[in-house]
Amino acid sequence: MRTFLPALGLVVALFAAAPAHAQFANRSLGLSAGYMNFNGTASLGDTVFLGFDASLYIEGGFEAVSLTKLSFPMDPITGRRVVGLAPSLGLRYLFLEESIRPYVGADLSYLHVFKPQANSSFFGVGPNLGIEIFVSDSISLGARAQYNVYLSLEEAVQTSLMLSAGTSVYF
Repeated sequence: MRTFLPALGLVVALFAAAPAHAQFANRSLGLSAGYMNFNGTASLGDTVFLGFDASLYIEGGFEAVSLTKLSFPMDPITGRRVVGLAPSLGLRYLFLEESIRPYVGADLSYLHVFKPQANSSFFGVGPNLGIEIFVSDSISLGARAQYNVYLSLEEAVQTSLMLSAGTSVYF
């Protein structure tokens, strides 16, 4: 009787247990490289950038994302390269949550350009779309397109088309 009750309890627990479900990682860190086109405005020229990005899965297909871009655009006034730093925070919706993840989203951005004559600061908003493809359980490759509209008190409205590719590690 001593071994019967624990054995019966074990059998009931095995039959009552729910089947195991795969657990997907919900955080990522990544690197990207891309191109920003400032559409020939008087403030900045086109540039390439290096991006550092992160994401956090929220629920129901939504992710909070952050992308910080370091760029070196051409200043048309001086004809020299300047440094631009552009952090952004956003939200994206994943249409699929498996090994291929297409998404749409929107970001709030800040662009700070360090110029010799005077620094420039812009605040922006922009929609984006992209896709991530997992090449292993925790590594993905992705492509992204974004259109930003930047506003500033000192300068004209700045628009930017951004195209990038990158890789992320999920944990």
